[in-house]
Amino acid sequence: MELKIEGLSKSYKGKLVVDDFSFSIQEGIYGLLGANGAGKTTLMRMMCDLLEPTTGAVMLNGQNIKKLGESYRDQLGYLPQNFGYYPNFTAWNFMMYLASLKGLPKGKAKNRCKELLEMVGLYEDRKKKLKTYSGGMKQRIGIAQALINDPKILILDEPTVGLDPGERSKFRNIISDYATHRIVILSTHIVSDVEYIADHIMIMKDGKLSQEAKANEICQSISDYVWQCKVSHQEVEDYKSKFIVSNLKNYEDAAELRIVSEMSPCQGAINISPNLEDLYLYHFRRL
Repeated sequence: MELKIEGLSKSYKGKLVVDDFSFSIQEGIYGLLGANGAGKTTLMRMMCDLLEPTTGAVMLNGQNIKKLGESYRDQLGYLPQNFGYYPNFTAWNFMMYLASLKGLPKGKAKNRCKELLEMVGLYEDRKKKLKTYSGGMKQRIGIAQALINDPKILILDEPTVGLDPGERSKFRNIISDYATHRIVILSTHIVSDVEYIADHIMIMKDGKLSQEAKANEICQSISDYVWQCKVSHQEVEDYKSKFIVSNLKNYEDAAELRIVSEMSPCQGAINISPNLEDLYLYHFRRL
């Protein structure tokens, strides 16, 4: 299975939001990293055939998704950034309603809804109305509904918004288990959401594909740009104004800084291995 994005662009009132984005996606988990406003949501809406591109196309196994129509949507699961729900529905009724829209037989729908609500930890709260749910609970029901038709292509836009650390960890485990023989695309500005589970990472900046590589290779591009050094407490603010400081640790006699910079920030600075957060800061907080 191959989902191919071919020269996708989208303009709003003369402003280019997605700019000639091209990429080939196969089975596995793909992390789409970008700052707020980078164009991620617009790109994902076009990939879900919810938004008409200005130019370009999305192809599944060589066929335009526009021509595939309903057969494409039958294979698709989607969690939008701003997930809409029916506030007076209970979680159970909401899930059963969506299952009916997806064409699941009633018996199969009941089993699937039970399975998914148990997976996201909401089965005991299934009879409560959605308007009584916390933000994290609503996000979990959003994740469950995206999986209801057992999709081969799962597109998740900022799926961990409102989740606490335990819920985020559980979400990553669910996605890792689910991704076998499927395409999962996870859009986020939170590095930890993709750092541990993505097979491939794309970085989107100003509507363009800025960088892409396998997860275990993508940080090589800044392998010489991350430094560790100790400075006096009085110097810290000066360093923060001049460099990208990704971490600061205070000791009694000095402060230890982790700095992202193409040049050594000071005499005695040691070059250290980069991580994905360093790369993100390099792209989006570059001075």
